[in-house]
Amino acid sequence: MKTKFRTIGLYSNSSNKKVLSIGQQVEEVLLSKGCKILYNKAFNNAYKPKQIKASSANLLASKADLIIAIGGDGTMLSCSREFGSKNVPILGINLGRLGFLTDIAPDELTTKLSEVVTGRFDADERFFLTTKIKGQRSRFTALNEVVIHSGAIAQLIEYDLYIDDVFVYRQKADGLIIASPTGSTAYSLSGGGPIMHPSLDAIALLPMFPHSLNNSPLVVKAESSIKVILTDKNTKAQLSFDSHNSIRLKGNQEINICKSKSVLKLIHPVGHDFYDACRNKLGWSKGIVRPM
Repeated sequence: MKTKFRTIGLYSNSSNKKVLSIGQQVEEVLLSKGCKILYNKAFNNAYKPKQIKASSANLLASKADLIIAIGGDGTMLSCSREFGSKNVPILGINLGRLGFLTDIAPDELTTKLSEVVTGRFDADERFFLTTKIKGQRSRFTALNEVVIHSGAIAQLIEYDLYIDDVFVYRQKADGLIIASPTGSTAYSLSGGGPIMHPSLDAIALLPMFPHSLNNSPLVVKAESSIKVILTDKNTKAQLSFDSHNSIRLKGNQEINICKSKSVLKLIHPVGHDFYDACRNKLGWSKGIVRPM
């Protein structure tokens, strides 16, 4: 029997009625199992007359045995960056459309959540990507992908790509997507990148609309040191992380991306299957519907 979860944090980046309704249902299940509950600010004063007081992010990170993220993959991404990188396990309740990171659907919440908190669950680990701009002290974390892009429609940028300090190519493109296996079913997939099983220790590099007829996605080992140098001093580009925030880049800047030392521990209901998720969310095995 795996460890039971005793102190559980509820997280969302939205306070809409659906989130709060699911939050109340989660609360009922957890209290029936004798769990202590901490809440982030999305639930502050939501359930009258209890007048719940939100816990700080530091308190959630230090006290919670598990964080339950209620929402779509965007909620899971923000939760993962904030808490998963601090070694707090995360379970997702899916209120979105695709939901590759969120496992539990609202209609099976009571059963699945009861099993998880009492120690019946599967778990896997996902690595983050760390990005550093040469000459700057800040480091940035992404779970899905790091994207270097022009920031404008139909505008190319030119860059040099190095892997482990070995020159790979010079490319003109709208940008470059550097994706983890977790991110291979996200933005990278929409650009024609490869789907990678989450257990793979690899990184995919996908040029965005390259000005070339013979350029394909490149998959390298996760321990690779990836360096991208903007070659034109007049280039105006942007750098984004999980489509969350954007940083302006100047020409000739050097961007370094590597596998992070921190990992995300994802909690799944027993029987979680990546290929089943692909069939359901990407339409694998569906028959062709012929027009009448």
